[in-house]
Amino acid sequence: MGGNVSDSIHPAASDHLPSFITAPGQTDVLMVVMGLILLLFVLMLGVLYFRLHALPERFAHKKVQFEIVCVLALLAMFTHMHIFWIAGLLLALIDFPDFSGLLKRIAGSTEKIADKSPRESETEPGVLAVNNEREDSPKVKRRSSKVRSVSS
Repeated sequence: MGGNVSDSIHPAASDHLPSFITAPGQTDVLMVVMGLILLLFVLMLGVLYFRLHALPERFAHKKVQFEIVCVLALLAMFTHMHIFWIAGLLLALIDFPDFSGLLKRIAGSTEKIADKSPRESETEPGVLAVNNEREDSPKVKRRSSKVRSVSS
């Protein structure tokens, strides 16, 4: 059993056979090469698919925005509803203004206003005036009665 192709040719076949036709029992090189090419193509197509689905996540700027875009991309991938992917892409491309810095400044200013006491100007700078008088002391009662009588 030599592996010669001409020994096992059918009588109706032509004398000259293409090189991709193999003898019986031999390895089909063309099939192996095409199998490897198909495997690489499927792998590259999968990488492209996952990169395309991760595209909105690459554009997201802030942590909350990134998390919402990730959830939308996962929903799009598992439900095959492309509207989630489009919504995630649009959300990622929109740069929302940073309101947290503004709100922190407002909160800090409010805290400064709340911490100031009316007698702060009478004391040394940087030292808060502390009222050591008890509420049931006569001075505090007189002062509160004066305030009530003026306001009434």
